[in-house]
Amino acid sequence: MHSHENTVRLMPDVAIQTPAHRTGALDWVGMESIEVPVQFDAGDGNLQRASARVGAFVNLIQPERRGIHMSRLYLLVDRYLGERTLDRATLEALLREFLASHHELADRARISIRFDHLIRRPALRSANSGWRSYPVSIEASLGADGELALELGTEVVYSSTCPASAALSRQLIQEQFAHDFDPAQSLDHAAVLAWLGSEQGMVATPHAQRSVARLLVRFANDAAIDLIGLLDRTEQALGTPVQTAVKREDEQAFALANGANLMFCEDAARRIQQALDAEPRIADFHIRLEHQESLHPHDAVAYASKGVAGGYGAA
Repeated sequence: MHSHENTVRLMPDVAIQTPAHRTGALDWVGMESIEVPVQFDAGDGNLQRASARVGAFVNLIQPERRGIHMSRLYLLVDRYLGERTLDRATLEALLREFLASHHELADRARISIRFDHLIRRPALRSANSGWRSYPVSIEASLGADGELALELGTEVVYSSTCPASAALSRQLIQEQFAHDFDPAQSLDHAAVLAWLGSEQGMVATPHAQRSVARLLVRFANDAAIDLIGLLDRTEQALGTPVQTAVKREDEQAFALANGANLMFCEDAARRIQQALDAEPRIADFHIRLEHQESLHPHDAVAYASKGVAGGYGAA
């Protein structure tokens, strides 16, 4: 009599036991859209949990080998990201585990992580505040040289008022003033003040549009993943980020900020470029500015980068 219960069942592993039908090394092999929770500190000490989608990859340097151990990548992602804080140390340890689990099969590893992070933002004037959701993308890779490369992507939504439209509006207001007040007569202060507060005193207004700055930064080797620092620097450079809680005093302050920050997409790109270029913790960056025109059915777009050799191209 045979005891099947005590016999170890050997299941076939086609990826190991069957040679590749066609040979060749592969740049990357792995999985996309792994669903996993992450714990992330955006830079304010507030550890926040989010639902993320993860891509996990290694290269395949053995041309005869049919495939990699995808389940090993999945289990490592689940263990590391599910239990540890998402930071530089965790990502580097995870990528080294990718390579250790594929000894002699791979010498490079990478991971991509995408989720949304909520940050509380204060109102411009009132004592209120509200939540803003920022998209976060983190790309980390470990090369054959053992060096970790880490990039953070996010977006800033802001208002942009067209300088040309503002100049044209001012001209029309001047013409209306000349029409309504006889230059041969002395001006009455109260009458002018009342005129400025009337619809007649604002016969034209400049056009503004919701705009988006897409940022991709590469941090220096010893720098933490500081999302809030990147957002603050960018929003301060622009001067007109969109708001959350808004009372009348906040809306008036926002109108004032727009008037003080007239900008074409080229102006906005240069503002962010100079702000990020002055940050020593950022080794390289690529930015894309999109002004979603209210005058045209098309958008105005500008790109800028730090200009490091071998840096990012237009995306």
